Amino acid sequence: MTFIAPRPRPEGSPSTGPRRWGGRRLPWLLLISALVLVTDRLTKTWVATHIEIGDAIPIIPRVLRITHWTNEGAAFSLFADTASPHLVNRVLISFNFLVALGVLIALVRLGSRFTLISVALALVLGGAMGNVHDRIAYGSVVDFIEVHIFSYHWPDFNIADSSIVTGACLLLLDSLRPKAKPAAGDERSSEQPT
Repeated sequence: MTFIAPRPRPEGSPSTGPRRWGGRRLPWLLLISALVLVTDRLTKTWVATHIEIGDAIPIIPRVLRITHWTNEGAAFSLFADTASPHLVNRVLISFNFLVALGVLIALVRLGSRFTLISVALALVLGGAMGNVHDRIAYGSVVDFIEVHIFSYHWPDFNIADSSIVTGACLLLLDSLRPKAKPAAGDERSSEQPT
């Protein structure tokens, strides 16, 4: 039996070990997702045990209240009044799983550094998992944050929704930032074949 030693890597080349799994930053990004999920679960559990459905606790009069509602539809109660609530729930669970899987794959690929994109994806992942947990466990999502701005009433939402929207806004913000052009010797230059 012949032993063949691996070829040494050229200096400066990325390693295949930690980088393959997102480097050292991926666990921290997953921790952000886990913190969102835990915070979402704790707040929803507190609301469900301390506030009757339909009741509210004013925080800032005429502006912010902690309420207790269940949402069987999508974000902002879309599809909540459908004739097929069980079908909507199954579709939303499937969609949330696909989104969470896609975001997790993107995090693994981009998670070697903290960037606006990687933090945004971590927030979206935590929020998606918080809402999918409720849909699987209860068939609906607990919404409890109610905001009034002058005469406008924003649909009730929760920590998971806030995390998803914040992540989406960060992704939009990143897409609007001017991108640095690669240096002439950079491997990622558009002149290099892919």
